[in-house]
Parts: sequence; structure tokens; C-alpha cells
Amino acid sequence: MNFLFASDSFKGSLSSAKTAELLECAAKEVFPDCSCSSVPMADGGEGTAEAVILAAGGKWVPVTVRGPLGEPVEAGYGLLPGGSAIIEMASASGLVLVDPALRDPRNTSTFGTGELIAAALKAGCKDVTIAIGGSATNDGGMGCASALGVRFYDASGNLLTGRGDDLARVANIDVSGLLAGAKAARFTVMSDVDNPLLGPDGATFTFGPQKGAVPQIRDELEAGMENYAAVLKRDLGADTDFPGAGAAGGLGAALKIFLNADMRSGAEAVLDLAGFDALLEQADVVVTGEGRIDWQSAHGKVVSAVAKRCKKAGKPCVALVGGMGERADEMLSLVDSIVPTVQGPCRLEFAMEHAEELYASAALRTFRLLRIRHE
Repeated sequence: MNFLFASDSFKGSLSSAKTAELLECAAKEVFPDCSCSSVPMADGGEGTAEAVILAAGGKWVPVTVRGPLGEPVEAGYGLLPGGSAIIEMASASGLVLVDPALRDPRNTSTFGTGELIAAALKAGCKDVTIAIGGSATNDGGMGCASALGVRFYDASGNLLTGRGDDLARVANIDVSGLLAGAKAARFTVMSDVDNPLLGPDGATFTFGPQKGAVPQIRDELEAGMENYAAVLKRDLGADTDFPGAGAAGGLGAALKIFLNADMRSGAEAVLDLAGFDALLEQADVVVTGEGRIDWQSAHGKVVSAVAKRCKKAGKPCVALVGGMGERADEMLSLVDSIVPTVQGPCRLEFAMEHAEELYASAALRTFRLLRIRHE
């Protein structure tokens, strides 16, 4: 048997590389003579830079930037062969950097992500990929653009810093100060979502609550985002109605509008960098997975990207997941089976604290079932 492992990380508990290690251990116990291959996976969120660096053979370049609330944060970018760069916005503007008690997307900014882009450009990178999952922000990408030289002004001509709270205040946009290096470089956005900027499926309503946007805050931010979109259209002729514009609280829109970035599924990009299709040709069974599978998993997440390629190639695909959420069964149209790691009702804290042993047990059960099929 030839197995191929391509699982996302289980955020806060297991890395993509660790899942591959546990899967191989279980596979060898059940199929002693099996062959195992793995690719580091991510979908544009936390762990994407690490996965790409491993797949492409790059190195990490540390950079100190402003965090979501303006505090100094030790972040960085991946320098890849050929002088291209991979940036993970979560390392500079991620939700994990904000204490739960302080989460309010009116106060957070993507400025630090812009500083990372500027650092890569100043280092001579001409091809920059930005992974934009896991954000703490809902600023429409104003902070990021500000760090790159774009200027946002209120009706009185005051310069805005680019927080979520500034969306409603922006009255004029000046792009004349955009870094020269940004005009000459090629940008690609890796995102795990295809949400628009505005509306019930947009940045604020879909992702705002997890960032601290209670209903009143959410409504304020949506009104601000509508104002921001109107000014972008008036001053720059920019259309914000495209898939992925709402990613990372509107950072997707800013990167496309100000940097002319190409929008791409993060998981698809990593699969290509890792040479997944060539490995898939030799595989008998593929095991993928993520911390929680639900209806959103079909929209650009690792599991759906892997499963679609398996389906096209006629290869069986199993999803080993931490838990199953709302309408998770819809994913059975893509994967052949879903195996949760939890063994009964438990608190999330317990599942995360015991993630490794629960995953190892589920992996062993999975391969024992596969042995029955093989026999």
C-alpha cells in the first residue's frame, strides 16, 4: 500500500508535519510494508509560511513589526529560492496575537502585514505571496496599504491610521506615495475563503464575530465598510465585488486594488509547490484532515482542495478531523469518509490537551478499516 498524507494543522495543537508523523506510525503498525509520503499543508492561515518554506526549500527572515493593536511583534517572512517571498499575515496581524478580552476589530489594524511586505520588497523580492488567513482585523486592508505608502484622509483632511474604526471616517484616498518597489513586483494572495467584501456573506458579518464584533460593533463596521467601498470606487474606480475581497477583514480587497494582486486558493498553491499531483499518481489512499470540518470546509479549505484532486484522479480520500461541525456531512460528496478524533463528549480544552493521543488512536482505527478493504 502506498499512502499519501496531506493534512492541515489542527490549530493550537497539531502541526501539519506532526499529523503526517502520527499517520505514518499508525500506517506502519497496520501495514508494515507500506510506503508513506507526505506534503506539508496549509490553506492561507497559520502555518502556511512554514509549509511553503518546507516545500520549496526556503528560509525564515525575522522582522519586528506592529501587531494588531500597535504593539511590537516578532514576525517575519519566508525567502524562497529565486528571490521570491512568502508572507503569513497571521504572524503580524493574527487573531492569536490579541488577548480574548481585548478583541474588538474596531481597534485592530493590518499595518504590520504591510510592514512585512515592505521589508520583502526592500530586500529585493519581486514576487511576493501573501497568505491572509487567521486575521484579527476588519480594517479593509487600510493599515496594510498605509504601511506601503497609501494615504487615507477623513473629511477634515486628517491622516487616518488604518484601524477598523477608520472605515467610516475615510473620505479621500491618495495612492501617489505607494512604494516604488510595490509597483514593480508581482503579488499573489493565498486565501482559504471566497467571501465578498460586503453583505451577509461578507467580511464583517461572516468573520467579525470571532474577532470580537458583537452585533452593535458588527453593524458599525459594516456601515464603515460600505463607506470605504464607496470611496474606493469614487477615487480609484475600484470594484470591490469579487470573490475573496472579504478575506482577512477586507485585506483581500486592498491587496488586489492597491497591489494588483492575483487571488488564489491558498491550499491549491501549497499543493502545487509541494508537487502533490506527482505524488498522487503513486498513491493508493490519501489521508487529509483539519481541526474541525463543516460546511465551510468546501470553500477553499485544505480538505476540499485535496479531496477534489483525489476525486479527479480516482483516488480514495479519507478526512481525519478533530471534530464535525454544522453540515459536515455535505463534505461526503468530496471525501470517502470522515473520521473524528474525539471518542465521546468532551470539552474543547480536553481535546486540544490530548490532541496527539486522540489523533494517534483515530489514525490506527482508520488504517485498520482500510486493511479490511484491502483484504
